Amino acid sequence: MLHLRPATRADVPLLLSLIRELATYERDPDSVVASEEGLLRDGFGERPLYQATIAEWSGTPVGFAFWFFAYSTWRGQPTLYLEDLFIRPDARGRGIGKEMMRHLARTALDTGCGRFVWQVLDWNEPSIRFYESLGAKVVHEWLTCRLDGEALQALAGR
Repeated sequence: MLHLRPATRADVPLLLSLIRELATYERDPDSVVASEEGLLRDGFGERPLYQATIAEWSGTPVGFAFWFFAYSTWRGQPTLYLEDLFIRPDARGRGIGKEMMRHLARTALDTGCGRFVWQVLDWNEPSIRFYESLGAKVVHEWLTCRLDGEALQALAGR
């Protein structure tokens, strides 16, 4: 019933749709500015910047994982960084998220990663409980810092 597969160029419209569904779930639907052109360029060009895994249930797309490799200076090893994981609400409770996480953990180990890292919104208690049930440690000591928009332009001197 469950099939996990790498996203293809043809999946870009589906990926954008799932990204928008995720943004709605995360209470910020108006913040998505990604485009099909950008996703196509950045994920399926000469030097892909991300990878995506599609979850299908009985042939129907029900979720995705959007991920890439980073590097841990302290460990001296690559890190698999999960940018987003989303399972459509009507498909939850079937173990799809757990299988997706298991697949990504295997991918991390198979590619020599010393870590598998992601973030979760502090209000998202169902996801926090889910991740902890997998053995994940929520690291409260680290805070995310982000520059975008005008602040990014200003720091860059533009």
